Amino acid sequence: MPLAHGRHLVSIPGPSVVPDRVLGAMHRAMPNIYDGELVEVSNSVLGDLAGLALTEGQAFMAIANGHGAWEMALTNTLSRGDRALVLESGHFAVGWGRMGQALGIEIDTLESAGPGEPVDPGAVETRLRADAVREIKAILVVQADTASGVWNDIRAIRKAIDAAGHPALYMVDCIASLGCMEYRMDDWGADVTVGGSQKGLMVPPGLGLVWASPKALHAHGSAGLRTAYWDWTARMEEGAHYLRYCGTPPVQHIYAMREAIDMIREEGLENVWARHSVFASAVRAAVEAWATPNGLQFYVGKPRHRSNSTTSIRTGGIDAARLRAICEKQAGLTLGIGLGDDEATTFRIGHMGHLNPPMALGTLATIEAALTAMGAPFASSGIAAAVETLAPGLRAREIPAGKTLGFRP
Repeated sequence: MPLAHGRHLVSIPGPSVVPDRVLGAMHRAMPNIYDGELVEVSNSVLGDLAGLALTEGQAFMAIANGHGAWEMALTNTLSRGDRALVLESGHFAVGWGRMGQALGIEIDTLESAGPGEPVDPGAVETRLRADAVREIKAILVVQADTASGVWNDIRAIRKAIDAAGHPALYMVDCIASLGCMEYRMDDWGADVTVGGSQKGLMVPPGLGLVWASPKALHAHGSAGLRTAYWDWTARMEEGAHYLRYCGTPPVQHIYAMREAIDMIREEGLENVWARHSVFASAVRAAVEAWATPNGLQFYVGKPRHRSNSTTSIRTGGIDAARLRAICEKQAGLTLGIGLGDDEATTFRIGHMGHLNPPMALGTLATIEAALTAMGAPFASSGIAAAVETLAPGLRAREIPAGKTLGFRP
């Protein structure tokens, strides 16, 4: 008898849960797309996107997923035959590199020390120093890899690039980290930032986001891969609103993003980061309690390199597919599958965006119940450990006022 009645809970690493406020903002008839309220709301969203990445750079918003944002970043800054260095730490930086390869970019890959390992800034510096003739035009890295759950130190990698005295464009994929953990584009020296709407930003899939520094905009002037759809120049032109989207604007997504940014502003960006840190700590406490040599283990070995948006878990001798199936079909909880070669031996928990203790604890308790139903080994109760981690936040008598870090008054 399945117990999966009631509202289904999706705890995958995106698309994340969409808040009712955002859903309500999307529920509207089609407006005038050439003048009036939609244009004003669109302008306000584009103006406030800079606050999410903490940059004075130019923001772009396209009808696309994160892969489309990857392509926008590459085609607007590079030319066929240019060389780019991919800093591997899981699945997605490598995927970005493959996209570049299909566009005619020459790709070199600096591999991590092994599965679940972060980018080593020292290895980056060594590799860039070896590029004496400066063939590398761009460096591609992911702040938080959605597949592995690895968090990379973007600031430390920037310091390595500077220590090597290398002029390559520094491009950072923040699709799984923006709105979840600290990211300061300008302070940390990123030239291009890539994001997507469907994870920490709490909006359905469909918006690809790119932020470009003055250095990236300068590179755009000589980029040979520019295409009509992605072209930044057309999107920056004064005049018709539809040029910003290369056609009909994504009406519902614009209103959704407006509402989501308002929610982040009200909570305060630093408070958003802190909340995600608390929930990530609770998930990690549960996994630590469950961990056994023949059962669950962290995919990312180094604690300081575990992402605050996604936790990837090795299942050892436990059947990962069966665990996910019990959670989904019997309990109404969807967990993330492992990606690539890890599908059969891992699962992922997304703890990002619109999240509260009942959702986080419900996810963990359901996993523990499923493990119990399977007769799978686990060392001790992960729920008790997660509760201990969350309890201090529940004892707080006053909620800190939302800060407007990054946003204009």
